[in-house]
Amino acid sequence: MFQKQIVILFLLLVNLSGSTVYAQNKETTKTLAQTLEKEANELMKSGYYEKSLIKSRLALNQAIKSKDNNLIAGAYNTIAANFDQLSEYDKAFFYYNKGLKYANKTNNDVLKNWLNNNLGNIYCFDKKEYEKGIYYYKKSLQYSTKIKDSAQIVFTKLNLTWAYFDINRFKEGAPYLQYINKYHEKHGDESTVVALNMLNGMYQSFKNDTKKADYFFQKAIEKGIQGTEKSDLSYSHFEYSKFLLKNSDYKNAYKNLVLYNQISEELNDQEKRNKANVAGINLEIDEYKREIDKIETEYKTTQFFLLQEQSRNKKVVIVLIAILLLLSFLFYFYSQNMQLKQKNRLKDIQSKVQENIINASINGQELERKKIAAFLHDNISALLSSAGLHLYAYTTKNQTSSQEIIKTKAILEEAHDQVRDLSHQLMPSLLARFGLFDALDDLCEKNSNSMLHFEYSSSVHRKTRYDEDFEIKIYFIITELLNNIIKHSQGTLAKLSIHENNAFLNINIIDNGKGFDTSKFDILEGFGINQIKARINNLTGSFDIKSKIDSGTAIKIVVPITYQKKIIRPAFQSQ
Repeated sequence: MFQKQIVILFLLLVNLSGSTVYAQNKETTKTLAQTLEKEANELMKSGYYEKSLIKSRLALNQAIKSKDNNLIAGAYNTIAANFDQLSEYDKAFFYYNKGLKYANKTNNDVLKNWLNNNLGNIYCFDKKEYEKGIYYYKKSLQYSTKIKDSAQIVFTKLNLTWAYFDINRFKEGAPYLQYINKYHEKHGDESTVVALNMLNGMYQSFKNDTKKADYFFQKAIEKGIQGTEKSDLSYSHFEYSKFLLKNSDYKNAYKNLVLYNQISEELNDQEKRNKANVAGINLEIDEYKREIDKIETEYKTTQFFLLQEQSRNKKVVIVLIAILLLLSFLFYFYSQNMQLKQKNRLKDIQSKVQENIINASINGQELERKKIAAFLHDNISALLSSAGLHLYAYTTKNQTSSQEIIKTKAILEEAHDQVRDLSHQLMPSLLARFGLFDALDDLCEKNSNSMLHFEYSSSVHRKTRYDEDFEIKIYFIITELLNNIIKHSQGTLAKLSIHENNAFLNINIIDNGKGFDTSKFDILEGFGINQIKARINNLTGSFDIKSKIDSGTAIKIVVPITYQKKIIRPAFQSQ
């Protein structure tokens, strides 16, 4: 105890003597973070995204050291904006959210406005989750109104108009459009002229005023050709094509659709070139490594002080062998106990890290499933539909029904069906549309055959919906367990039952198969038990498995339910 007091006194003296140096270092770190952040923004504006990402990563490191929430939020904002420019929307979304988390701890309403607006952009234009996008646009509008930024108010209201019009809620978007028409000339930006004319064309088309609609669409295209906003120009051609098709002008509708596809292809090629120039800086891994380094440093520091205690006590034992012999033995056992505790703590940390790695791997797989399924559904399927539209326009115009045209239609339909089926295999549409319980019922039905029957029962109403991420995790956990039964059990009957109990979901899976020795989990790698356990631990649930040779297997899972969120998460715009 005496030696421990000396160590504590020593640490206090070191801390007091170093406080001035720490304050100076903190100010230097803050200045360096600001300089790096400024350089990163300049590089991003000039289109050097790889260099900007490197600079912004260094800026983030210095900002974290300075513990300045404003600088940390700004660094995350720049990182996200770079990924946004590179069309890496998932990464941009991740860092915008991290930036907003720190920005909300500050009084920087300008930064909050940017982050919310940009998150709104990602929700609306990438994720197609318009309700969430509109929520963040409105949050952005609150901050731009608070700071009285007229240009930003116009910009955000234009985004809101576009979002509402995209989902055919023209009456809700109309007041924002009226405001933009009134104040755009005074406070608007030249880069939004194309979008503004396109939105006016869409609104007039909704009102069935074909003359005005045609005027605004043509003006949008004219301004787009003159300017640099190729993305807005492509959308203008697309919306104009829809308007012309609505008014039976198939020839011009087809021309505009072709122009839309050409410009979209050019933009896609540009995105690919931009991505090819990036060295693949994985900032998430860097952050993860910093956390591990911090844990290891803390452990080494604790070990250092323990060794100091041992050394001092050995000297005391040598000098006062007779008097302190008993105390030396007591201290020895104490120090060994402390070391054992530290080793156990390190093992716990390593176990937690391993579990996090497993969860990160599984989350990555699920994310890739969703991305690939979304890509097949939103892009490949859309292209096939577009090809079908072209073919339909051609056959309508030429009144032909040649054998080649008929076969082409059949091939397109078959390709569309195969893409749809693959998309559903990667991410079951039944799960997304109707929820966990319909999907599990269908899963049991599909896996049942004449040799093995899966019986499904649930006391929960089929239409009950939980949080989307929660439903996906539970679905794939159960899928893995059912696959284990199919592959290994050699049983004839398996039962899946589900019920709720005080905000917990109870899942029971029983089979009459050959069973196995549960004490040999470590060698049952093919069962994926460790991954299933890690995923359930991540959900703060419990996992219990009982099995004996030739006596079947019973699995019980209890997890706290994550209900659908009613409050939507944040949004942002590039600087």
